[in-house]
Amino acid sequence: MTVRYLIVDDEAPSRANLRLALAAHPDWRLVAECDGTAAARAALAAQDVDVIFLDIQMPAESGLVLAREISRLPAPPLIVFVTAYSEHAIDAFEVHALDYLLKPLNDARLSQAVERIGAMLGQRQREAYGAALRDYVDAGADQAKAALERINVRSVGRIEQILVADILWIESAGNYVELHLAGRTVLHRITLNRLETLLAPDDFLRVHRGVIVRRGEIARLDAVGDGGYRLTLRCGAAVAVSERYLGALKSAM
Repeated sequence: MTVRYLIVDDEAPSRANLRLALAAHPDWRLVAECDGTAAARAALAAQDVDVIFLDIQMPAESGLVLAREISRLPAPPLIVFVTAYSEHAIDAFEVHALDYLLKPLNDARLSQAVERIGAMLGQRQREAYGAALRDYVDAGADQAKAALERINVRSVGRIEQILVADILWIESAGNYVELHLAGRTVLHRITLNRLETLLAPDDFLRVHRGVIVRRGEIARLDAVGDGGYRLTLRCGAAVAVSERYLGALKSAM
């Protein structure tokens, strides 16, 4: 499968580095290099494109403006954001299952993005991707403005939208979290600390360094062992409670 791609970056060295790195992938064909969003619009109007490598911080117009336009298409091309953004902005990409590359370019990270894109294109996931992209750009790339309503979870070649309203409790798994829903658990790449900042505090409560629960799921608190506590949820799950969060939990109950 030939993958047609577009590079949009105002810095010529960055465009050259990316073009040379992608030359290692014989099935990838460069459609055009653009130094800004105006040239990119012209290239997109003239030719079909599967993937856009899009710089965000450009002097004439932000790449996010173009991304917002692209997100409205019925089956938009996939976007790999190229950025020097802070860690929290990177987390926003991951909440919505969007690919990104940090400047300066990392070959291993690029190879990972290429592999993900191939899987997405092979399973014809452009509509699901478009929904994830719209969630991101409609929030203005600033997820602190409003509580999160959906989490876009990426597995091999697929994006699935998880409604936050369906999450019963959340458990940390290193750099991932386990989203516990009714009848199943979904693994998503984001830290628990970062996800906590995106959730509505009126709906969720931290009860342990590794556990956040939906307030409406709180059922019973029991003392266990040598001064420890265990919280039983309405869904039947039982989670540990840290002393640090005990007071807030008792107040919530």
